Amino acid sequence: MHETILVVDDDAEIVRAIALLLEKEGYRVLKAYNGLEALEMALDPSLRLILMDVMMPKLDGLSAVLKIREQRNLPILILSAKSEDTDKILGLAMGADDYISKPFHPQELVARVRSHLRRYTQLGDVNAPSQQAELVTGRLCYLPDQKTLLADGAPVRLTATELKIVDLLMRNLGRVFPAEEIYRRVWNEEPYSAENTVMVHIRRIREKIELNPKEPEYLKVVWGIGYKIEKH
Repeated sequence: MHETILVVDDDAEIVRAIALLLEKEGYRVLKAYNGLEALEMALDPSLRLILMDVMMPKLDGLSAVLKIREQRNLPILILSAKSEDTDKILGLAMGADDYISKPFHPQELVARVRSHLRRYTQLGDVNAPSQQAELVTGRLCYLPDQKTLLADGAPVRLTATELKIVDLLMRNLGRVFPAEEIYRRVWNEEPYSAENTVMVHIRRIREKIELNPKEPEYLKVVWGIGYKIEKH
């Protein structure tokens, strides 16, 4: 059985079109038409990814993303007719993993869905061979085999995308990665407005691991070059 995807949009025609597209690719599709319906369906344990519209009645998409993030770590892709960067950044800041502008190209949508599902599944693969001992820097300890980051001994709740960034930086402590390279390695595609997207995810990770996110000890920006996790 292929993975289950939830499609949320108040336009029934758009939901139908996306559902047909994904079902043709072999996915099982759940449908919701507002943010409240989406919240209920997001609890389905078989669910692996959500495509969420922004402008909806009862509960808008961004608020729904925020609430779903309290419960679930699965990939959430925002669908929106708005193409302004501010909406994109807001969506990512609320906890979305990616952003697709309407009108979208069907093949692009399918490719993005595939890429996020692949990353999510890989991170969740408990049968992956054990290869590396824990990586420690100061208050942070990363367990690569379990894909778990600990801060002061407590597990940090990270989304699949955040975890992939942490995995890259913790395995390469002290090394500076340009935003474009982080994007290429984490999203597995050529950078498109990489700086903003990566910056928002970095900010979210900082809020989860730093004692004072405004003066980070660990996840640092090297101006004009990129990002690194400091070796302590």
